[in-house]
Amino acid sequence: MKQTIKNRKLLTALSLLFTWLAAGTTTAQAQGFDNLPDPIEDVNKVVDNTPDSIAKALMSRPKPGSTRKGENPVLFLVGNSTMRNGTRGDGSNGQWGWGYYASQYFNAAKITVENQALGGMSTRTFYTDLWPAVRDALKPGDWVIVSIGHNDNGEFFDQRRARAVIPGVDPDTCYVGFNQRTQRQDTVYSYGHYLRRYILETRARGAHPILMSLTPRDAYDDKGRIVRKPQTEWGAYIAAVEGVPFVDLNDISGRKLDSYSPWKEKYHFFGDKIHTSKFGAEMNARSAAEGLWESRNPQLRPLQAMMQNVPLKVKPVKREKGKPVLFFTGDSTVKNADKEDDGMWGWASQAQTVFDESKITLFNAARAGRSTRSFLREGLWDEVYNSLQPGDFVTIQFGHNDICPITDQKARGVIPGTRDTCHVYKLDNGQYEVVYSFGWYLKKFIDDVREKGATPILVSLTPRNEWPGGRVERRDGSYGKWYREVVAETGVEFIDMHNLSADFLDKKFAVKQLPADKEKAKAKMDELKEKAGSKYFKKDHTHTSKLGAQMNAQSFAKGLRQNKSELAKYLKK
Repeated sequence: MKQTIKNRKLLTALSLLFTWLAAGTTTAQAQGFDNLPDPIEDVNKVVDNTPDSIAKALMSRPKPGSTRKGENPVLFLVGNSTMRNGTRGDGSNGQWGWGYYASQYFNAAKITVENQALGGMSTRTFYTDLWPAVRDALKPGDWVIVSIGHNDNGEFFDQRRARAVIPGVDPDTCYVGFNQRTQRQDTVYSYGHYLRRYILETRARGAHPILMSLTPRDAYDDKGRIVRKPQTEWGAYIAAVEGVPFVDLNDISGRKLDSYSPWKEKYHFFGDKIHTSKFGAEMNARSAAEGLWESRNPQLRPLQAMMQNVPLKVKPVKREKGKPVLFFTGDSTVKNADKEDDGMWGWASQAQTVFDESKITLFNAARAGRSTRSFLREGLWDEVYNSLQPGDFVTIQFGHNDICPITDQKARGVIPGTRDTCHVYKLDNGQYEVVYSFGWYLKKFIDDVREKGATPILVSLTPRNEWPGGRVERRDGSYGKWYREVVAETGVEFIDMHNLSADFLDKKFAVKQLPADKEKAKAKMDELKEKAGSKYFKKDHTHTSKLGAQMNAQSFAKGLRQNKSELAKYLKK
């Protein structure tokens, strides 16, 4: 698209003509960043959530360079809402930018990460409106990551945004016209031209520029792959010509999305097809870190020396050739103190009583006090997911802690039911979190296990030491119903430990009929609770003794045999 001086003059004349025609029907009003109109849908069919309060967003961003510690360098992030989302970037709208999670991959004692991105910015508008302050804050040894371009299409000089750039990398292409937003003459350059400016001006301050391609969108090409954006090719070209490191974030994250099920790919976005959920933002942050960490560009070695946490966290399982691993996940009913003979025990601590360990490796990854939600949020599930290999097995057993308060300090409650529903909650600690249904979390775990070529097994929660009507409590109207709905939807193997163990307890202690007198009936139920508790439970109505843990392990083995499960062949004869 290279233009001669003559062509530039013609474009300028046409631009002025269009501006004059538009002036016949509307009057452009000068607008600053503190009084932009309400959010509007752009040409990408996306409503950006920042323009509703640009002033608040600007104040929420750190003053460029203000996070610097002593003489340590700063890593500045330049981008848009995919890097920093919402007015404050705190997830209050359910959307997160990946810049929020970038700092966890850098040693704060050596370098600080400043997310200077802002929603709604294009390569051009960030350069004209926000870049000068960032540039002036740069010091020798600093780093600048530029990953921007989602908003670079649209109109060149419209009243509300005026953020489009000319596609491509031609250094001589430009378009001159009257910018209605700024109320002055303006010149628009190519995408590559703006990238060059970021690079040259960063270097002029003695800092190190890095180009990254864009985050992927929720869009597929005709081959069923996530679309790779054209800015990738342009950015790679500019990086090669200018001799700066380039990380193809678009492809690194795109390949991950390609490997997911369609259901999983969708929940990495939230609200539209460009902005990410917490899942998507965390994935993009990791992809960016992996791209930097794995790069062989020698220019990045000083930055790599300041990085951390890039290798995936895995469980310390000792693998033996030819032996699959059985991972147990869940709460304290699966893994407890598991030490004193007269203490509380989780049933997976007794799995060796039913499994032949010469054929299969057992690893108890459960954690006391966790729900599906907190097990996931705390990274406990990811460690199991990262450890899985084809042929492994994973039991998924939660419920005792899931229907708790949603926003309290422990933040482990979930939405009852199994629908794919969610809601943004403000927690008591002031943070925001998107919380899903009990069934949604179970389905995520199941989907993740299958993705790795392993086998998920859903296990119903253990029965409690409660005896309404003279028989042990059954919770088939809530959890039991939800488990079976997940089974019907996913086809996952299901072990109904709740009822298998309850049947065992009923045979031991249940009475056919309670006394008609209420006081005597209550006394009888208390007696049953005391008898069962003295042998199979410990300290409360939920946690089991060592014998109770062995009972639940036997129930699990019984369920496997009834199912003719693939896992049953690893049981003791």
